Amino acid sequence: MSIRIVTDSTCDLPAETISKHGIGVVPVYIHSGNEEYRDGVDITRAEFYKRLPSFTVHPTTAVPAAAKFKDAYEQMAREGASEILSVHISSALSAVVQVAQTAAAETKSVRVTVLDSHQLSMGMGFLVERAASLAAQGLSMKDIGIELNEQILRSHVFAALDTLEFLRRSGRMNNIIAGIGTLIQLKPILTMYNGKPGAERVRTREGAIKRLIQMLESLGELERVAIVHTHAAERVVELKERTSHLLAGLEVLAMDITPVIGAHIGPDAVGFAALAKRRTS
Repeated sequence: MSIRIVTDSTCDLPAETISKHGIGVVPVYIHSGNEEYRDGVDITRAEFYKRLPSFTVHPTTAVPAAAKFKDAYEQMAREGASEILSVHISSALSAVVQVAQTAAAETKSVRVTVLDSHQLSMGMGFLVERAASLAAQGLSMKDIGIELNEQILRSHVFAALDTLEFLRRSGRMNNIIAGIGTLIQLKPILTMYNGKPGAERVRTREGAIKRLIQMLESLGELERVAIVHTHAAERVVELKERTSHLLAGLEVLAMDITPVIGAHIGPDAVGFAALAKRRTS
């Protein structure tokens, strides 16, 4: 029995992790006017964030056609997969899960199970990596699903935006910050937990950083953590230094958030994807 893992490009996993586990990645699309880019294929994240403030037409994102997912599934079947687990960005944020489910139903060469991660960025990335590790250990699809659903309940993503401007331009995520106001000085914190996006109102950059630290501390002992950001290297260094007492002994990844999300939240956002340790009774 060989279970293989497929995900989409919003998982933000390092390339070496994807290669190590043989994870299939279906890129989501980014559009600006007549230009089309495959996330992580046709444009680097550094280039995207450098261009983001000056795109003539603000970038939008699009889910790949079901045929793209079906191609990925069938390629893995040809490589010997007996089953496939396809893990994707929260259905609260994107239609990727629904399209993957359509592709799974159309795939006859191998059985495909689609899982809504209820997360984004490295919150999903940690889940995908765990799925690949469990598959490598020989666990059944049922047992992998049990482990992943338990991990979802310990997964948290929260990030402080530097500006509301890109949310205003995109129009795609305005419902998440409904009622938060549009005062220029606001530095909202967006949160994601178990498929439920949320927002908090913070008035200054310093206040936002302090709140991020409080939120991380409130999770207790951590199993995994990553600093997620939109091409904000200086803010990553600051945040890592100010949370060093909470991150001792942990490998801390720093990952650029996929442009699929970055197009909506803008540059200089920073925050955490954190997996709380399993609590024993």
